[in-house]
Amino acid sequence: MTQINIMALRHSAFYSPLLLSIAGGYLRDEGLEPTYTVATPTRTVPDSLTDGACHVAQSAVATSFAALERGVALHIVHFAQINVRDGFFIAGRKPEPDFTWRNLVGKSVLVDHFFQPLAMLKYGLHRQSVDFAQLHVIDAGDVNAIERAFRNGQGDYVHLQGPAPQQFEHDGVGYVVAAVADAVGPVAFSSLCATREWLHTDMARAFVRAYQRARAFAHNAPAAEIAALEADAGFFPGIDRGVLTRTIGAYQQLGCWSGDMAISPPSYENLLDVFLFGGLITHRHPYNTAVATLPA
Repeated sequence: MTQINIMALRHSAFYSPLLLSIAGGYLRDEGLEPTYTVATPTRTVPDSLTDGACHVAQSAVATSFAALERGVALHIVHFAQINVRDGFFIAGRKPEPDFTWRNLVGKSVLVDHFFQPLAMLKYGLHRQSVDFAQLHVIDAGDVNAIERAFRNGQGDYVHLQGPAPQQFEHDGVGYVVAAVADAVGPVAFSSLCATREWLHTDMARAFVRAYQRARAFAHNAPAAEIAALEADAGFFPGIDRGVLTRTIGAYQQLGCWSGDMAISPPSYENLLDVFLFGGLITHRHPYNTAVATLPA
């Protein structure tokens, strides 16, 4: 077995295609023994890829934009899609079967302020004819702080990835009322990245073969079967198995893992629309400056 080191920018059931490459044994089928770590402020994805501490990482194409805005040629590129839709949900204090996005106007909303989720929420609201400024937005800090704040009674609504909102439902403290994916539409949301050099290796080709099988399984397999594999692999301690199943089922229903694993030019163009609207980029960066073709 050859060791392959994998890093995640964030850890969530939203990234099940990557998690299943490990939990489903697909990487081992290719002769690769995986390690899995989550990035920290002192051990970032770019640093780990550059110094060789990890080979491949879960991130987002949009992480390339800051360097591209400075005119810097990218050493780290994105080569495969994980999710083709946003993975954040809106949860409220009570069920709202007739929820519309205007229900958020004038309400206090705990919002994840990480750059891409925030940009997507603003754009999704815009597409639903709601101005982000019409919300009473609360920045409680990181994901764990946002969860604690909502559980402690702060905010009318909360904006979080699964399985946190689904766990709120299980615990009776909140109810999922909307998915940001429905407001934004198809987009290059999260992806896999690596150095250009690594993409020409046999390891990269073996990884892509394993990942292709894992992503197809994530899209097509029963949610309960996926949840069992991930739970048994120890990926979600403390999360109820039923909650994890419902979360995975919700992502399948949204179509987050549908389509080809290549990052499509249309999904990239939609991403540019989001970031231009938010003022986070000044022009449309060409597709091939941030995206590489899949290893053969």
